[in-house]
Amino acid sequence: MKQWQKTLVTQNQTLLDTMKIIDDSSLQIAVVVDREQHLLGTVTDGDIRRGILRGEGLDVPITSIMNPNPISAKAGQKHYRYKQLMKSKMLKQMPIVDETNKIVDILFSDNLELTLNKNTVILMLGGLGTRLRPLTNDTPKSMLNIGNKPILETIIEGFKQYGYTHFVFSVNYKKEVIQDYFQNGEAFDVTIEYVEESKRMGTAGALSLLENRPTKPFFVMNGDLLTQVNFDQLMQFHIEHQSMATMCVREYEYQIPYGVIETAGTDLVTIKEKPIHRSFVNAGIYVLNPEVFECIPQDEFYDMPTLFEQLIEKDKKTSAFPIREYWLDIGQKDEYERADREFTNIFEKEDVLK
Repeated sequence: MKQWQKTLVTQNQTLLDTMKIIDDSSLQIAVVVDREQHLLGTVTDGDIRRGILRGEGLDVPITSIMNPNPISAKAGQKHYRYKQLMKSKMLKQMPIVDETNKIVDILFSDNLELTLNKNTVILMLGGLGTRLRPLTNDTPKSMLNIGNKPILETIIEGFKQYGYTHFVFSVNYKKEVIQDYFQNGEAFDVTIEYVEESKRMGTAGALSLLENRPTKPFFVMNGDLLTQVNFDQLMQFHIEHQSMATMCVREYEYQIPYGVIETAGTDLVTIKEKPIHRSFVNAGIYVLNPEVFECIPQDEFYDMPTLFEQLIEKDKKTSAFPIREYWLDIGQKDEYERADREFTNIFEKEDVLK
């Protein structure tokens, strides 16, 4: 079987089936075909995440998620023509079809000049880690060992596997522990700059301390997270939606431990026994455009949710990127212990890169 044939799905397969195919093939696309392999549509990671945001269930047919009008090209053209089209449309994959619209190949371009690997990663590391004491009495939270290395080292490796190697560390509490371990990043094949918070600045306020501000979209991430997020897909999602700011979100479930009553006036209409509610919550990972610096006050406490609220009030484009990969916020001891238990299975697999 040729590599591209692993991406084919039929119109009767579900969203869950297609997610597995995209993740297992590592090609970041599924191509929907009929029995004769005529092209019906394509499904990318971004299509799946948009479906999740709409509330689509994992058992829906993939035709409700797919892009029914994908860009494709006819077979038999010169190779450079395909490259030109893919570059102009910023495509990473493109189906090739014959005169009957039957798929005969899929082209992949991992080296389009999108400069996605030159974006800065800013990590917020100034927290006191109060809820993790006494573990954080002498060690900043991001330097606690999970598995056989500090949390922060695992975060750096997560970005490195997608080609992001320029980091800025915003530090405060026990900053010398971080600086002594990582120094300028050379030993880890990355570059690291430091900004120091002399007071609590918030996740967005600390950005005002940057002397060398990014000129391209950049990541901001809390330094106490373990995740398998595909940062390349996150950046592409941000660019495709032409967003000023993108927030990663997680679906959070909670159950009301009582029967919930719905009424119409004094009439009792329904009783829902212990219903489960689902909401999206902030996951502490962001992609921002350089223009956001205009909204951030200088040397003041300013949190990231406040920045997003201000952008929304100004009618600037903001997006939500739903995380469907592993994600854990290590804020309390039970979460720290859970991360340590799960680390080997999640982060020490040979084939981590999707």
